[in-house]
Amino acid sequence: MPLGTTADGRRRPSVRQRFRPQESRRWAGWLGPLGVAVLALGIRVWHLGSPHAVLFDETYYAKDGYSLLEYGYVREFTDAANRKILAGNFDGIFKPEVTQIVHPDGGKWLIAMGEQVFGMDPFGWRIAAAVAGALTVLVLARLVRRLTGSTLLGCLAGLLLAFDGLHFVMSRLALLDGFLAFWLVCAAACLVADRDWARTRLARTHPVSSDITGFGPVRALLWRPWRLGAGACLGLACGTKWSAVYVMAVFGLLAWAWDVGARRAIGVRAAWAKSLVVDALPGLVMIVGVALVAYLVTWTGWLVHHEVYEARFGFGYGDTGPWGAYLNTPATGLVGETLQGLRSLWHYHQMMYDFHVGDYLAGQTHPYQSHPLGWLVLNRPVGIDAQLDLPPGEGGCDAAADSTCLRQVLALGNPVLWWGGVAALVASVGYWVLRRDWRFAVPVLGVAATWLPWFRYDDRPIFLFYAVALVPFTCIAVALVFGKLLGAPETGSTRRLVGTAVVVGFVAAELLCFAYFYPIWADSLIPRDAWQKRIWLPSWV
Repeated sequence: MPLGTTADGRRRPSVRQRFRPQESRRWAGWLGPLGVAVLALGIRVWHLGSPHAVLFDETYYAKDGYSLLEYGYVREFTDAANRKILAGNFDGIFKPEVTQIVHPDGGKWLIAMGEQVFGMDPFGWRIAAAVAGALTVLVLARLVRRLTGSTLLGCLAGLLLAFDGLHFVMSRLALLDGFLAFWLVCAAACLVADRDWARTRLARTHPVSSDITGFGPVRALLWRPWRLGAGACLGLACGTKWSAVYVMAVFGLLAWAWDVGARRAIGVRAAWAKSLVVDALPGLVMIVGVALVAYLVTWTGWLVHHEVYEARFGFGYGDTGPWGAYLNTPATGLVGETLQGLRSLWHYHQMMYDFHVGDYLAGQTHPYQSHPLGWLVLNRPVGIDAQLDLPPGEGGCDAAADSTCLRQVLALGNPVLWWGGVAALVASVGYWVLRRDWRFAVPVLGVAATWLPWFRYDDRPIFLFYAVALVPFTCIAVALVFGKLLGAPETGSTRRLVGTAVVVGFVAAELLCFAYFYPIWADSLIPRDAWQKRIWLPSWV
């Protein structure tokens, strides 16, 4: 059946028309997701500055962001830096020499923006993560709405993410993984929008055909703004953490597969081969090429100050040999400086890569490390902070006289969402592979690309909070499966009634679970016996 026609030969409404509701519902399509995002922001900002401490890897990224503001590059910090910063004293917190960073600066620049606006304190260095978390909820809700045509299912997906424990905790810390999740969801949303946009253009220019060479519709698809947006988002994701490169590869191939399907639908013969020329090659430029530019933008501070990195690392550092004799000849002019900076940045990337995959981390251990095989079932959460053995009566502790209270920040997902999400992901594989429903490829491949690559690095400390990048895709899977369960509006009342009861029960269970675990996600004071009731598995201690 040609793209753009129905089974009886009538002109099919365009993708845009089919997904665009009536004017009165268009407002709901934005107001609903915006409302869920505002709710997500509210619960993340509440007491955001507590605890007033430098938590976990905030000791690197909060200070790295501040150094970017002060110097344009990241300096070494002194041993007393954390104590001085928490006391509001910023004198002498940095050493004069540059430090070796092991992640790009993209996420750290966002942290720096919060510090610039709100100050160098816990609230200031965490606010960017909270905003990014809320925006992830918004983009996710809009993405699912586009996939399903349902504002209700879009808001449902956003709500599931808003009340997940791991995403909640990571949205309240100056770590990089929450920013990574945001850019990946933005990239997925752009690619799905590009799929709709491209099919609309093809249906408009080639509504019916039985034999198209595949090169006729090229002009209509050369300019693809959503695909350019996806490339920019993927570049910024890689500029936050390198693990985004796997998502770029997987979703790039998926985008090409969608193009092949669209061309086959309008009658193109040998669509795979012809789409390789007319779609894959331009797509490589629009996704990978744009991503590379966006990635380099995140290194602007490094490139501007490349000489300080060359002075410390370029002539040999530790087990790393000199970068090359070119450093002995000073570069001249803008072009010369740029080329030397890029060349030195390449050598610096080799140092970063060796740090991550070399012998330094191999075989090391950490009390909160976990194997990725158990991430989907929450095998080992990460203890971000804990204040133990607080006596009764101190600071509002209402524990029994023979007990104590404690405060904890535990990076643990919402068990209802995660354990239910495993079933939804299994069902999604079935709908995608057996029912050939293209929409389910988004959550299945999204989870695969953000989870499976970590098995390659299971010989070194890796942590459950890396999995925050797969939580939004799990929410997509749950929402799509619930959409199948509910059926179309004209579905029989009994099925709709049963489906509605299941969906409402699942959401209610997640909200109740969020309220139950909130004290150990948000550093609340809690008696020890109440805390022990929330430790459902021995590996959670």
